[in-house]
Amino acid sequence: MINVNICGVNFKNPVIAASGTFGFGEEYSKLFDISKLGGISTKGLTINKKEGNDGIRIYETSSGIMNSVGLQNPGVDSFIREKLPAMKELDTVIIANLGGGSIEDYLKGIEKLNDTGIDMIELNISCPNVKSGGMAFGIKSKVAFEVVSEVRKICKKPLIVKLSPNAEDIVDMAYKCCEAGGDCLSLVNTFKGMAIDIKRRKPVFDNTFAGVSGPAIKPIALRMVYEVCKNVNIPVIGMGGICSAEDAIEFIMAGANAVQIGSANFMKPDICLDIIEGIQRFMEIEGVKDIGEIIGIM
Repeated sequence: MINVNICGVNFKNPVIAASGTFGFGEEYSKLFDISKLGGISTKGLTINKKEGNDGIRIYETSSGIMNSVGLQNPGVDSFIREKLPAMKELDTVIIANLGGGSIEDYLKGIEKLNDTGIDMIELNISCPNVKSGGMAFGIKSKVAFEVVSEVRKICKKPLIVKLSPNAEDIVDMAYKCCEAGGDCLSLVNTFKGMAIDIKRRKPVFDNTFAGVSGPAIKPIALRMVYEVCKNVNIPVIGMGGICSAEDAIEFIMAGANAVQIGSANFMKPDICLDIIEGIQRFMEIEGVKDIGEIIGIM
């Protein structure tokens, strides 16, 4: 058995397409059967439509990519009206990834998503808190606790809190989000990095800094997932540089109940299928009858 149950939601398998790398599934559905995926985490949503950042948005780096997309999205209302109906036809778990610039933004978004057909909400606390000088909600544990606590009061869906690796203390952050009422954690989001155009003598990105993802971050992401899984008693979804079934199995053995695949989708659009098949082959060869046998086996 390769299916997993997270917070009462049944996934066909533990492989989920990560937010920001899979859109709303429309483009990929033309390339392969998306119903074979465990789930899809939507492009990051905000209460109002966002056009995203100016300038270069995607930049290749050694063993990875950097992105400064800026949460370009149609807004929660347009998502519900125009994107969600088609997503529900894909026959896979739908996770709505929600960001915000203030606690009020998050609460407005939650209220709108509560009565829809989505299965889970993934709270992106890596967003800059506009009322506190732009520092992300996910940097200081106390601030994260506050936003998750407020969201928990009104959220009717299973609540995943997506953690930033840029947190001051990732384990304390995980503990506080759990204490605040998070049903599940997902980690890690992108690392903060930068690149310089030496010909122009300027940063590559208009915003100077960008998010680093891809194979280069996997060992660090895996370590963080392992540390968090040892210290919380709620499900964890691991991510960060996963490009193969072997990578995914490492995260599962470190304690993750499921994994999300991000940058690798840009390398090979149907790589999630390769990973699902690879996990199944590993289980057959190793005589693992239920994937639960190896979750957290470390």
